[in-house]
Amino acid sequence: MNVEKQNVKVGVLGTTGNGMIYDHTRVVEFLAEEVGRVTHYGLGRNGAPTDTRGTTETMYRTEDGRYIVYIQDWSHWQGEEDHYRLMEARPEDLEPMGRFGELAEAAGMSRPLTLDEALEAEGAER
Repeated sequence: MNVEKQNVKVGVLGTTGNGMIYDHTRVVEFLAEEVGRVTHYGLGRNGAPTDTRGTTETMYRTEDGRYIVYIQDWSHWQGEEDHYRLMEARPEDLEPMGRFGELAEAAGMSRPLTLDEALEAEGAER
Protein backbone atom coordinates (compact mmCIF):
# COMPACT_ATOMS: atom_id res chain seq x y z
CA MET A 1 0.00 0.00 0.00
CA ASN A 2 1.34 3.41 -1.03
CA VAL A 3 -0.13 5.61 1.72
CA GLU A 4 0.32 9.35 1.28
CA LYS A 5 -1.05 12.45 2.93
CA GLN A 6 -4.17 13.51 1.04
CA ASN A 7 -5.54 17.06 1.16
CA VAL A 8 -9.03 17.60 -0.21
CA LYS A 9 -11.64 20.28 0.36
CA VAL A 10 -15.27 19.86 1.32
CA GLY A 11 -18.03 22.40 0.95
CA VAL A 12 -19.14 24.82 -1.77
CA LEU A 13 -17.18 27.11 -4.08
CA GLY A 14 -18.82 29.47 -6.55
CA THR A 15 -18.96 32.83 -8.26
CA THR A 16 -21.66 35.44 -8.19
CA GLY A 17 -23.21 36.92 -11.31
CA ASN A 18 -20.65 39.76 -11.30
CA GLY A 19 -17.69 37.35 -11.00
CA MET A 20 -17.04 37.61 -7.26
CA ILE A 21 -15.74 34.31 -5.84
CA TYR A 22 -17.16 32.85 -2.65
CA ASP A 23 -15.42 29.95 -0.95
CA HIS A 24 -17.24 27.98 1.74
CA THR A 25 -14.83 25.04 1.75
CA ARG A 26 -12.61 23.50 4.40
CA VAL A 27 -9.52 21.35 3.94
CA VAL A 28 -9.58 17.73 5.09
CA GLU A 29 -6.27 15.94 5.57
CA PHE A 30 -5.93 12.17 5.92
CA LEU A 31 -3.53 9.30 5.15
CA ALA A 32 -4.63 7.03 2.33
CA GLU A 33 -3.77 5.57 -1.05
CA GLU A 34 -5.65 6.70 -4.14
CA VAL A 35 -6.99 3.55 -5.80
CA GLY A 36 -9.34 4.76 -8.54
CA ARG A 37 -10.94 7.73 -10.27
CA VAL A 38 -13.81 8.23 -12.70
CA THR A 39 -15.34 11.33 -14.27
CA HIS A 40 -18.92 11.58 -15.49
CA TYR A 41 -19.44 14.50 -17.86
CA GLY A 42 -22.62 16.55 -17.82
CA LEU A 43 -24.89 17.20 -20.76
CA GLY A 44 -24.86 20.34 -22.86
CA ARG A 45 -27.83 22.16 -24.37
CA ASN A 46 -27.91 19.74 -27.32
CA GLY A 47 -28.02 16.72 -24.99
CA ALA A 48 -24.48 15.60 -25.86
CA PRO A 49 -21.74 15.17 -23.23
CA THR A 50 -19.88 18.35 -22.37
CA ASP A 51 -16.61 19.00 -20.56
CA THR A 52 -17.97 22.17 -18.96
CA ARG A 53 -19.65 20.39 -16.03
CA GLY A 54 -19.61 16.98 -14.43
CA THR A 55 -18.76 14.83 -11.44
CA THR A 56 -15.37 13.35 -10.57
CA GLU A 57 -15.19 10.56 -7.98
CA THR A 58 -11.86 9.55 -6.44
CA MET A 59 -11.59 6.50 -4.18
CA TYR A 60 -9.01 6.18 -1.42
CA ARG A 61 -8.09 3.21 0.79
CA THR A 62 -7.14 4.31 4.30
CA GLU A 63 -4.58 2.60 6.49
CA ASP A 64 -7.36 0.98 8.50
CA GLY A 65 -8.92 -0.52 5.34
CA ARG A 66 -11.84 1.85 4.80
CA TYR A 67 -12.74 3.05 1.30
CA ILE A 68 -13.41 6.77 1.16
CA VAL A 69 -14.85 8.45 -1.94
CA TYR A 70 -14.20 12.11 -2.68
CA ILE A 71 -16.98 13.50 -4.87
CA GLN A 72 -16.47 16.70 -6.83
CA ASP A 73 -19.53 18.11 -8.62
CA TRP A 74 -17.93 20.79 -10.79
CA SER A 75 -18.88 23.37 -13.38
CA HIS A 76 -16.96 25.86 -15.47
CA TRP A 77 -20.07 28.06 -15.82
CA GLN A 78 -20.21 31.35 -13.95
CA GLY A 79 -23.00 31.26 -11.41
CA GLU A 80 -22.89 27.44 -11.00
CA GLU A 81 -21.37 26.16 -7.79
CA ASP A 82 -18.79 23.43 -7.27
CA HIS A 83 -19.71 21.00 -4.47
CA TYR A 84 -17.11 18.82 -2.72
CA ARG A 85 -17.89 16.00 -0.26
CA LEU A 86 -16.52 12.79 1.24
CA MET A 87 -18.41 9.52 1.70
CA GLU A 88 -17.42 6.18 3.14
CA ALA A 89 -18.14 3.40 0.64
CA ARG A 90 -19.86 0.35 2.09
CA PRO A 91 -19.16 -3.09 0.60
CA GLU A 92 -22.51 -3.08 -1.27
CA ASP A 93 -21.59 0.32 -2.80
CA LEU A 94 -18.58 -1.35 -4.47
CA GLU A 95 -20.57 -4.18 -6.07
CA PRO A 96 -20.95 -3.91 -9.89
CA MET A 97 -24.50 -2.49 -9.55
CA GLY A 98 -23.67 -0.48 -6.41
CA ARG A 99 -23.41 3.29 -5.97
CA PHE A 100 -19.65 3.20 -6.71
CA GLY A 101 -19.54 0.10 -8.94
CA GLU A 102 -17.87 1.92 -11.84
CA LEU A 103 -15.32 3.42 -9.46
CA ALA A 104 -14.57 -0.03 -8.00
CA GLU A 105 -14.03 -1.29 -11.55
CA ALA A 106 -11.60 1.58 -12.25
CA ALA A 107 -9.74 0.57 -9.08
CA GLY A 108 -9.45 -3.05 -10.28
CA MET A 109 -11.71 -4.28 -7.47
CA SER A 110 -14.69 -5.42 -9.51
CA ARG A 111 -15.96 -8.65 -10.94
CA PRO A 112 -17.77 -9.17 -14.25
CA LEU A 113 -21.49 -8.50 -14.28
CA THR A 114 -23.81 -11.48 -14.10
CA LEU A 115 -26.26 -11.86 -16.97
CA ASP A 116 -29.12 -10.64 -14.76
CA GLU A 117 -27.12 -7.57 -13.67
CA ALA A 118 -26.31 -6.70 -17.29
CA LEU A 119 -29.96 -7.03 -18.29
CA GLU A 120 -31.01 -4.91 -15.30
CA ALA A 121 -28.45 -2.24 -16.21
CA GLU A 122 -29.64 -2.20 -19.83
CA GLY A 123 -33.25 -1.82 -18.70
CA ALA A 124 -32.32 1.09 -16.40
CA GLU A 125 -30.78 2.98 -19.34
CA ARG A 126 -34.01 2.90 -21.36
